[in-house]
Amino acid sequence: MRRYELMLVLRPDLAEDRVQATLDRITRSISAADGELVKVSPWGRRRLAYQIGAYREGSYYIVLFDAPPAAVEELERGLRITEELLRFLVTRVERPAARRSETETGPSEEEEEPQGEFIDESESEAAPAAID
Repeated sequence: MRRYELMLVLRPDLAEDRVQATLDRITRSISAADGELVKVSPWGRRRLAYQIGAYREGSYYIVLFDAPPAAVEELERGLRITEELLRFLVTRVERPAARRSETETGPSEEEEEPQGEFIDESESEAAPAAID
């Protein structure tokens, strides 16, 4: 199983019981799909970067969970039809390198510089050099 982070932006005009019911429904769907909840943390009400519908603010929540990839697809399908949500985003969380064993990562103290040609990114296609 992989670790995922789900960020939810709920409508700010929802009653607390309706917010809790929405969070319970989402966590139950994760558990039903053989997922395992790690942490649910409210971030509170924050101003949105841009207006979504008639809303300038949203209630943010972060849900960390472990689940198989198929469960995430099913979760996203359910989130798309949830009326209480303004936006959501599911991202895969990379585990820290310190948790991996030494045999998986190799020696971590001495990292060699990559062999080959050095490319100066200041003159790449994405950032062309200034012309006098």
